[in-house]
Formats: sequence, structure tokens, C-alpha cells
Amino acid sequence: VIIHDNSLQRTAGLRHRIADLTWTELQQVDPSVPSLEQLFKLFEGNDLGLYLEMKCDSPLEHVPLAKACCRLIDDFAFKQRLMIECFDLNALVVVKDIDSEIKTAALFHQSLFPEQRVIEKALATEASAVALHHRLAREPLVQKARDAGLHVAVWTVDDPAWVERARSTGIDALITNDPAAMLAHR
Repeated sequence: VIIHDNSLQRTAGLRHRIADLTWTELQQVDPSVPSLEQLFKLFEGNDLGLYLEMKCDSPLEHVPLAKACCRLIDDFAFKQRLMIECFDLNALVVVKDIDSEIKTAALFHQSLFPEQRVIEKALATEASAVALHHRLAREPLVQKARDAGLHVAVWTVDDPAWVERARSTGIDALITNDPAAMLAHR
């Protein structure tokens, strides 16, 4: 399913973990929680790129979650326009083992790895990209990623000033909560 949190507390005011509910139960929640298939059907009508974050609470979820995502990506022929990203870099290795053609992005928060290890870790997973927290997205690291052949995305940026910063530093994609504001400054 498509939801940021692992529970319904913030979005629906319910103290239920997503993993503990059935699909039928999730459909009864207001607002309802869409499936990945529903999202892909929505994207069939456009040619936009999509960053899909896999959220793994445990290593036991790597294989089943990666298989489900890879199957739907294949079913919808989205390999060229979709990037799977994940903080758990081992899950990205599983994705690549299932289908080496699917593009992946190693997702980094500023506290997870020292800056000098970001590129090394991303390359070790055979990632196509790094997705950097905006505080990590300083020009030297962006340049190192670009020099290593990695696509660079920055999250979560809601200030339109990032549009010009992306142009000047070689950032390829901006992940935002406010696409309209960002597009207005594109």
C-alpha cells in the first residue's frame, strides 16, 4: 500500500499498524489507503517519473516487498520511469537480485552515514542514484555523486529556492510536499 507512516495514527487518527490490517480493513479507513497498483494505474495516464520508497521494518520484509514491487513495475512497464529508494540498503540489493534493470536510489538521512561513506555505500548496492536529505546536499557531495555516475535527488524540499540550487549544483530531482510551488518556479 501507499502510505508514508507505518501506522494510521497521523493520517486517520487510528492506533493501528498498517501491517496488522487486511486490505479490506484498509479500504474502510477514511481516508482510504491506496494500493501500489492503484497508484500505478493513476500514473498510466502521464509520463512523469516516480520515486517509490520501500519501507522495511524488518529484514524479513525485504524479499516479499521487493517481489511485490518488482512484479507491479514489470506489469506496468515502469522500469524506465521509476526509481525504488530505501534507507535499508540491503533491501535495494534484494531488488537488484530480483531484477537488475530496475533503477534504485540509496536513501540517506544526514545521521545514518558519514558523508564520505554515502557514495561508497550507494555504489556497493549498485544503486543508480542517491536520494539525499536536503542538509546532506552540499555541492561537494553532489559533485562526488555525479562524478561516480549517480543520479542525485534531494528530499524533502519545499522552498522554491531549491529549484535554482538544483540547476546550479547538478541535482537531478527534488522531492517535495508542495509540487505546485516548486513547479511555479521551475
